[in-house]
Amino acid sequence: MTPMYDNEHDKDATISKSQRKRDMDALKRLGEELLDFDSAALGRLDLPENLLEAIETAKKIHAHGGRKRQLQYIGKLMRSVDPEPVRAAVEARRHNQATNTREFHLLEELREALITEGDSALATLLEHFPTADRQHIRKLARQARKEREMNQPPRAARRLFRDLRELQENS
Repeated sequence: MTPMYDNEHDKDATISKSQRKRDMDALKRLGEELLDFDSAALGRLDLPENLLEAIETAKKIHAHGGRKRQLQYIGKLMRSVDPEPVRAAVEARRHNQATNTREFHLLEELREALITEGDSALATLLEHFPTADRQHIRKLARQARKEREMNQPPRAARRLFRDLRELQENS
C-alpha cells in the first residue's frame, strides 16, 4: 500500500528548481555589477567582509575561467546578503551615470552651438546658466571659431567646455 502524500501542497510551498536558478543568476549578475564600484562605495554598502574580499579579488582576475569561478563564488556569497540595498545602490549609480551623460551631451551641444552660431546661441546658454560671464564666453567662442577656421588645435574650445562645465557644477 502506498502512503498518501500530498505532492500538490509541497509544490506550492517550495520554490521550483528553475526559479531558484533564476534567483541565483540574478544575484550573480548583481554581484558582477559591484565590480564597477570603487572601494569607498563598496564600504558604504555594509557588505560582509568575505564578500568585499571576493569582489576585490575578482577585480584583479583577468583570465576568463578564473573570473567566471570568482563570480560564481560572489553569487554564492550574495545569497546571505539582503539584495535590496545593493540593488538600490546599483540603480542609483546607473541613474547618476545617465544623468551625467545627458549633462555632458548638453554641454557639448551648447559649446558647438556657441562656436558655429555665435551670439544667437548665447541666449540659449544664458537660459541654462544665467550667471555666466557673457563677454568671456563670447570671446572664447570667437577664438574657438578662429582656431577651427585656421585648423589649429582646439584650445579655446576646450577652455570653453571647461568653463561651461564649471558653470554647470556651480549651478
